[in-house]
Parts: sequence; C-alpha cells; structure tokens
Amino acid sequence: MPQLNPSPWFAILIFSWLVFLIVIPPKVVNHVFPYEPTAQSVEKPTHAPWHWPWY
Repeated sequence: MPQLNPSPWFAILIFSWLVFLIVIPPKVVNHVFPYEPTAQSVEKPTHAPWHWPWY
C-alpha cells in the first residue's frame, strides 16, 4: 500500500512548514503601508432629523 509510505509526504510536510514558519513571517512583518494614517477630527458630526413624508 503506497499511501502508507510516509517518506515523501513527511519531507513535503516538513519543507512546507519550514517555508510557512521561516520565509513568510519576515515578509509579512516588514510590510510597509503606502501612506501614514491620519487622525480624524474629534468633533462629532451633527445630523439633521429625517422627516418621513408618509409618517
């Protein structure tokens, strides 16, 4: 039964986890945003009451 031979699949599993744990995290952590976020104003906007024509 060749499905039970773990030698090729175990190597693929270990290699893929090494890629996920060693190669990808530094790329994600070093990501730079294209712009700095700006702070929004503190004052709350005033909302006009909505008058329903059928109410």
